[in-house]
Formats: sequence, C-alpha cells, structure tokens
Amino acid sequence: MARFDVTTIGEGQLRYCVQAGNRLETANQLDVYPTGTEANVVSLLSRLGWKTGWFSALPNSPLGRRFASSLRPAGVDLTAVRWQDNARIATYYVEYAKPPRSTQVYYDRANTAFTNMTIDDVDWEYLLNTRLLHISGLTLPLSDSINEILHTAVSKAKARNIPVSFDMNYRSRIWTPEEAVTAVEPIIKQVNILFFARGDIEIMYGKQENNECLFKLMTEKTDAKNIIISLSGDGLLGFDQQSYYQEPAREVEIIDRIGAGDAMVAGVLHGYLQGNFPKGLRYGTLTGALALSQWGDQLITTAEELDSMVNQTEAKSITR
Repeated sequence: MARFDVTTIGEGQLRYCVQAGNRLETANQLDVYPTGTEANVVSLLSRLGWKTGWFSALPNSPLGRRFASSLRPAGVDLTAVRWQDNARIATYYVEYAKPPRSTQVYYDRANTAFTNMTIDDVDWEYLLNTRLLHISGLTLPLSDSINEILHTAVSKAKARNIPVSFDMNYRSRIWTPEEAVTAVEPIIKQVNILFFARGDIEIMYGKQENNECLFKLMTEKTDAKNIIISLSGDGLLGFDQQSYYQEPAREVEIIDRIGAGDAMVAGVLHGYLQGNFPKGLRYGTLTGALALSQWGDQLITTAEELDSMVNQTEAKSITR
C-alpha cells in the first residue's frame, strides 16, 4: 500500500498584498499569505482527509518557516523538504484595485531555493510512494533544472503505473504560448488526469472553438482518462472517455480570486480519489466557489462541510 494518496512537487511562495485603494509604492503594511499552486492543492486534500506529501526546497529562515507553518496544520507531510541555508523564497506582490484600474501582480521568483534544485536533489522514493502524483504547468518554466525534474517525475510515475494529474495553469508573464506547447505536450501525452482552462487552450493553440471542438483537440493530444476544462464563471466540463459532463458554477460573492483554480482542482481530485469523477466535478465547482469567498490562497474547509453543501444530483451528462 502506498504511503500517500497524493504527492506533489512545487515551489512555496509568500504573497504580499495591499487592498484596493492602496498602492504598493506607498504601502505602510502588507497582508501575507503563504501560497504555491501545488501546495494549495495538497493542503486542501489533506484537510479533506487524504494523506498528502509535498516535496520542495525552502530557505532555512523565518520566511521559509512561515510558509511551512501554513501546511503543517492542514496535515501535509513535509519530511522530505530540503532546507537550505543562505537561500531565498519566491514572493509575489498584489495590488488590488477597483475600476477603472485593474489588479496588478508583480513576481519575484528568480534564484530561489526551489529553482536551484537539481535532479539529484529529488527523493524519488518519497515522491513516488503514492496513489497519485500531481504537478502543474505553472512550475515547468521556473528553471531548466525544474523542467527536467518534472519531466522525469512523469516518466518515472508512468513506469511505475502511478497515475499523474496535470494542471496546465498557463501564465503569459512566465512564457509564450509556443514555449508552453513545446514543454507540456510530452507531459500531457502521459498523464491520467488533465486540467485546462478554456482560455489557456485558446491562447496556447490559437483556437477560438466551441467546447466540443476544444475537447476533440485535447483528446487528440492526450491519452488522459479524465479531462477537465474550466469555463471560469460558467463552471466545469468533464470527460471520462465515455461521457461528457457539465457542472454549472456556484453562485458566489467574490472576495479573493487567487487560489480558486487550485481549490477547484483539489475538489475534482477529492471525487476522483473516491472513484466518483462526476461527483468530483460537483466538488470542484463548490471548492472553487468557497475559495473565491475567502481571503488567502489555501482554502479552509472540511469534508463534512463540503458534503453538507454539495449538490447530490448527478452532474449533467451531455453525451451525444
């Protein structure tokens, strides 16, 4: 039996932000939120009762310990984290705004403890002692060595018949559409669960198509058993090689958008790990909405709370 239900590898970050009406250049105080797309996913899964492990490198400093302190209460295992002296943690800064201004994000992610890791630093027995490996496309372009690590992780997982979950998470500030396609296509051919936002597909592949055509495009590029396309405010579409499902978005009053996509991914995986993909789509729309309604990148909830709110009707099949 595997030690973990889900493991992942990714970068820990700290988000510093000022609320709407303030500017970073004149701010007297900043709100601090630990974050990291993979960490956000396993943090929620751990709170929902799954055994999770997070592999990464953190600076042996107050900032590194601040990040770690956000995952321990959730129950995420951190025993394989590499603690490094004289290193730095990734940060980014958010300047929230109201119209006519838009919210601005500024990244500071170069030369960190994580991006300087090499393939020899990875504890493969830890990372692959799992029922499911989850990775993110957001992490691939951070450095050449990290790109190599993630591609190797997918290959090793496939060789051991360990399912891989992959969330594209395209960011235009990090790489171009052409660079993203070149990097991710060898990975998405090997994964079992594939998450894409509709907008990411349209940008990366230059396709302005209907949902059916976008699904056809992705099924030609992957053998994934489960494909999930996020339609943002219109909910989720899912495909399990037999049926297409549609789950509408939940009504929500938005407080903080950051981290909602990660919460959605965790919700879908919560259903997948139970062997119920359609229910995972319902969980995903709910956890995404809950994340939008809370401050911070890591959703705080419980399995009991989710089950009390999840729609017990079946996700609508749209098979033709």
